Amino acid sequence: MSTNPAITSMELIFPDLKSKGFKIHQITGAANHTVARGRRDFYKMGLVTGRMTVYYGDKTFEIEDTVLFFVNPRVPHSVVHHTEKTSGYACLFTESFISGRARSGILKNSPLYSIDSMPVIPLSKEQAAFMADVFKKMLSVHCSDYRHKDEQLKSCIELLLHEALRLQPSQNEVPYKNGATRITTLFLDLMERQFPIERAEDQLRLRTARDFAASLSVHVNYLNHAVKEVTGKPTSAHIAERIAAEAKALLLHTDWSIADIAYGLGFEYPTYFSNYFKRVTGRTPNSFRK
Repeated sequence: MSTNPAITSMELIFPDLKSKGFKIHQITGAANHTVARGRRDFYKMGLVTGRMTVYYGDKTFEIEDTVLFFVNPRVPHSVVHHTEKTSGYACLFTESFISGRARSGILKNSPLYSIDSMPVIPLSKEQAAFMADVFKKMLSVHCSDYRHKDEQLKSCIELLLHEALRLQPSQNEVPYKNGATRITTLFLDLMERQFPIERAEDQLRLRTARDFAASLSVHVNYLNHAVKEVTGKPTSAHIAERIAAEAKALLLHTDWSIADIAYGLGFEYPTYFSNYFKRVTGRTPNSFRK
């Protein structure tokens, strides 16, 4: 292992991604630039061969061979490469690119994009060969002038997602240990499905433990007890941390005003949001943005 590995992301950040919604490239060696551990406003998936350490949220994964990887834009991530022989493919796309024909639901409902999921799937030689063919097809289509190439690219993304799910049935179909685990999982999933906030008009609907309990058709006391038993943290703490995390992302990655962010996150007045943000993070929204 290198004594001075460079911390890099698994993708290049393309300036035209935001306007076109999709980009794919071939990986030919470890990236040379350094990036901060943080959120990006696009999804990523790819096929990579090499030795590296992946930091994803609060988890760490050691990669020694060929894997399929998925990155949720809501999860902070970074990679430490331990060799210059990294190779493969990576594609980046926005949620708006994949939307339509219920495809956006694949992203939000797929366990592969859950914050608690395994973002790295080890592959056999046969599986890696199949995945490589799909990425090669995407690269070829993306570089072509085919009139309907966006639809073909979306179909390839959909195929990769379904193949990944097929390769990991045991992870994605884990039975619930008990009622508390079940309701806690449903609560965390319901909370995540509200994010990311894409427009201030799409105001956050569920903001309190009582809101979530009503949506899950359980008593709020039962929800609070189950969440605390399973996670060790109160329901309100999970909600506060998630709202604060989304607020940070909006402050860093959008040009929304503080008022727009406050409204999008369900606060009646910007001052209420500012006080809330400072109480949870210890900083004001303006100081955090600067």
